[in-house]
Amino acid sequence: MTDLKHTTTYALTGLHCGACVNKVTQALAPLAAGVEVSLQPMQVTLTDPTADFQALKLAVESAGKYVLMPHSEPVQLSNMAPDPSVRSPKAASNIADENSASSWLATYSPLLLILAYILGTSLLVQIGMGGMAGVTTADTMRYFMAGFFLVFSFFKLLDIGAFANAYSAYDLLARRWHGWGMLYPFVELALGVAYLAHFNPLLTHWVTIIVMGFSAMGVIRAVASKTQIQCACLGTVFKLPMSTVTIVEDVGMVAMAAVMLVFSL
Repeated sequence: MTDLKHTTTYALTGLHCGACVNKVTQALAPLAAGVEVSLQPMQVTLTDPTADFQALKLAVESAGKYVLMPHSEPVQLSNMAPDPSVRSPKAASNIADENSASSWLATYSPLLLILAYILGTSLLVQIGMGGMAGVTTADTMRYFMAGFFLVFSFFKLLDIGAFANAYSAYDLLARRWHGWGMLYPFVELALGVAYLAHFNPLLTHWVTIIVMGFSAMGVIRAVASKTQIQCACLGTVFKLPMSTVTIVEDVGMVAMAAVMLVFSL
């Protein structure tokens, strides 16, 4: 007699405590044979779900300010003997290694393309004003940071509520004060305008170092704990996983602001 169970794991955002866990569990209970919600990592594992992703997502949202994220392929558990036709873990690992590079590029291509556009624009602006001789390291970083903050704040402002929920999953301040997630896109927007207008460079650089440095602390903590959550750097328009790429992004902005601060002294 075959006793086959299917489990599906989804990432969650917006959970803060045991009460949140209970609310999400109760909301999903009618839609699966088993529901297991955890805070660390912030995810839910469903056994034999009876609804599709959209129905599950709506059920989670009905419980409060929680968001259900897309998941990996369901994991199948069985008490039967292993099927010899199934690939061994070693063979599966080899296949995963072969596809890792293309998978990484497919995942992060939106982010890489945006950064390339911003860098290209920062160079073209300088060339247009003074030719190749007018291109400097300081101005390239200033225009790049202006474009970075303006573009990234734009994506966050497209759905500021969803961003705030996703951001609260890993940012140290947003987890305790939801209002910071609502305010953060406007802080980025202000920094973008300040860099573009060359407004009070010393103040702008210090604010960048403090804001991005503090944000990097939450990112590093999430990556170190291997929490399976969505990176909210581009809002919720693109589904980017939290990884070392996010750390490089935040720490890189801090480093550029620090270098520009030295140039300004």
